[in-house]
Amino acid sequence: MTILVSNRDARRIFLNRQGLASAPNRALTKAGLLDLVTRIGFVQVDSISTVERAHHMILHARNQTYRPEHLTALLETDGALFEHWTHDASIIPSAFFVYWKHRFARERETLVERWRKWREAGFEDVFDETLRQITETGRVLARDFKYEDRTSGGWWNWHPSKTALEYLWRTGTLAIAGRDSFQKIYDLTERVIPEAYRAAEVDREAFIDWCCRAALERLGFATHGELAAFFALISPEDARQWVLAHAHDLQSVVIEPADGSRPRAAHALAGFPGTLGELEDPPARLRVLSPFDPLLRDRARTERLFGFSYRIEIFVPEPKRQYGYYVFPLLEGDRLVGRIDMKANRKAGLLEVKRLWWEPGIRASSGRDARLDAELIRIARFAGVEQVVWLEGARG
Repeated sequence: MTILVSNRDARRIFLNRQGLASAPNRALTKAGLLDLVTRIGFVQVDSISTVERAHHMILHARNQTYRPEHLTALLETDGALFEHWTHDASIIPSAFFVYWKHRFARERETLVERWRKWREAGFEDVFDETLRQITETGRVLARDFKYEDRTSGGWWNWHPSKTALEYLWRTGTLAIAGRDSFQKIYDLTERVIPEAYRAAEVDREAFIDWCCRAALERLGFATHGELAAFFALISPEDARQWVLAHAHDLQSVVIEPADGSRPRAAHALAGFPGTLGELEDPPARLRVLSPFDPLLRDRARTERLFGFSYRIEIFVPEPKRQYGYYVFPLLEGDRLVGRIDMKANRKAGLLEVKRLWWEPGIRASSGRDARLDAELIRIARFAGVEQVVWLEGARG
């Protein structure tokens, strides 16, 4: 029997699974932070710090007592988290490291051939020398290598030693031991990832099974394409074959989209909805999300569930932007209700709000304005500035 899931229930399920339904003011310990990252699955890392860096914004949206120093300790001291790729650079529980070994093996087979199409010729010749230097002298940053006669350029113009560092990291020989002004610090994986996580092995069948089940647990329901995209470790065909082979473990569901169009078929774990546990009602407060929040990772899924069309316009020429360079979505209860363009001016000690947009059908009210003002005060405090300032015309 196929189960029909209403749009409201679908939103609540996804918010619960992504850690956005729990009380955001409940004290979060370092152990609790590790549990939160594990529950979400991964936290994307991004260098842009318009207000705060993406990983900090993602975690603060879920719990306002989040302390960045706990994240640093889990990454750099405890080895309980590590940095690598999902769909992009991310912070991942080290308990998942065994599954990333399959990604490392795949990258070793394909990365050099791909990079030969746009890297400088001969970049692979320095792999062994770069590894030898790190083995003998310890952790390094890319800037520790002295380059001569270099011209400025993008990632395609990396010096061979920089390319070697990235290759050795992407294939699992090196790991990120920390960051210095957001630049990666590289070291041997065995000196960064605890042996308990490094020693384990799983075969390909168990790897694919984990990828699909772990994704389904964190999404609540999904198509096979959504399962493959979640960790970006397997192909859609891998996920499709897994769904066919495990039909007895799955429940067919159809999800009502936000626009009232035809419900979309998906899969859930057998026993759905009982397998979800008791769903919490998302807090009524209004919260700012990072543009890289996992809730928005799959733009098409977000639009189907929330009726919220969103794209990051960083690389869109300014005259063609619909909203702005780096605009933050606003979550209120179980709905995405607007977006806000703002920036932390740390020199002046201000959180400057440039523009606010409410979604169609969302009305400004004194209560909603008060909830937004309270959230902006929390964000300002988190970003280390003293005051929120609305620039002229910001409220529209």
